[in-house]
Amino acid sequence: MIANGAPFRACVIVPIYDHERALPRLVEALRATGLTCWLVDDGSHPPCARVIEQLAQINSPWLHALRLPENRGKGAAVFAGLREAHAAGFTHAVQIDADLQHDPRQIPCFVQAARARPEAIVNGVPQFDASIPAARLHGRRVTTMLVWLHTLSRQIGDAMCGFRLYPIAPALALEARAPVGRRMEFDADVIVRLFWAGTPVVNLPTPVTYPIDGVSHFRMLRDNLRMTSLHLRLGAGMLIRLPWLLARRIRGLAP
Repeated sequence: MIANGAPFRACVIVPIYDHERALPRLVEALRATGLTCWLVDDGSHPPCARVIEQLAQINSPWLHALRLPENRGKGAAVFAGLREAHAAGFTHAVQIDADLQHDPRQIPCFVQAARARPEAIVNGVPQFDASIPAARLHGRRVTTMLVWLHTLSRQIGDAMCGFRLYPIAPALALEARAPVGRRMEFDADVIVRLFWAGTPVVNLPTPVTYPIDGVSHFRMLRDNLRMTSLHLRLGAGMLIRLPWLLARRIRGLAP
């Protein structure tokens, strides 16, 4: 059971933008979890859109396709999936990226952690192999250290992992108060603001591999500007919340 008395029900949400090559392998792995899944098409081009529809038809009723009419960003796709899952009676959602960087066989570990702490967000903490580009690794470390500053805490073990389990109600309540960043900034923005709202964070180590043929939508100038803007906003938000964050540390609620 969770706080409002509803039975724990977990599903999977996969935001997708032109990842048609990886999808058949991902869907096959998702089938083994036994969970209901949504493939959320974030305005992909026709080749990927066709693959998504075909996979959903072949794997009905456990696999659903949800299409956004235009590319709006990962955050928009995740929240569209969360709203669909909530309407279907699910309480928690595992979000996993579509590029096979993350191992879908780890999904039961996230669900098990959430059953133990249903009020928390279960946050994947990447355990990288040698395939990660050095620039990406350094960038992630910088972002995570800034997030520790924004929260005056080290509870968020990684701020940019695309493999998490969200308690749906707190996430939707957060989005209703003020829209969360939609694109590259989404992962860091949503977890910091959920932390500020009082949602606990459970960190779960998970292996991450950068596939040789993987599809990346990262754009150096545009997305670095987005992340810079995000950290400025979160820094301002931290200053506004400074008395509460300091009091939380003093009470021993944050390491």
